[in-house]
Amino acid sequence: MRLLLAEDEVEMSRALVAVLEHSGYEVDAVYNGLEAIKKAKSGVYSCMIFDIMMPKLDGMEAIREIRSSGDTTPVIFLTAKAEIDDRIAGLDAGADDYLTKPFAMGELLARVRSMTRRQESYTPKVLHYGNVSFDVDQHEVKSDNTIRLGGKEAKLMEFFMLNPGKELSTDEIYQRVFFDEKTKDVVWMYINYLRGTLDSIAADIEILGEKDGSFQIVKRRED
Repeated sequence: MRLLLAEDEVEMSRALVAVLEHSGYEVDAVYNGLEAIKKAKSGVYSCMIFDIMMPKLDGMEAIREIRSSGDTTPVIFLTAKAEIDDRIAGLDAGADDYLTKPFAMGELLARVRSMTRRQESYTPKVLHYGNVSFDVDQHEVKSDNTIRLGGKEAKLMEFFMLNPGKELSTDEIYQRVFFDEKTKDVVWMYINYLRGTLDSIAADIEILGEKDGSFQIVKRRED
């Protein structure tokens, strides 16, 4: 699982990265709110851990910006402020949980496990992007008409619809959707299947990218 850590105290950041990586997580570390927004909008994360007091943009402003783009990734705030009003403000800004400094590393790991389990168990039943809706349970993608997708194609559609506008590498797609297949060539094959499906329903969204590279689902440009 991949985590985003935004903590401006370098030594604290290094310590957190060491513990998280030792526990099996991949970690992208940034040191201010602007870098956090940039990373969140370009990458796919299972959980994000944000300090509140950061330079350039604080954690609350950063999470508001990230949430405004439709990103629902779980966020844990790290804060030195223990007042109830500060906790409420953090949750209202879009955080899902918080830890007050100083905290035990074991407790942080427990919170991360809780957040990632919650994310894996909850996906909206119907996802929307552009003029397309996708029924996760029924595997039905709909625009001008409706097509029911096969299992792997449906998983790929769900992954794209949960991450609109983000560049998703072939490796990332393979690990998240096709991990039980023998070759990564299956990614390109199903990308082409899904492109044909979107064309068939007159979708105003499309999948950009070339074989063995990165792919991105975006709204079609008007000619």
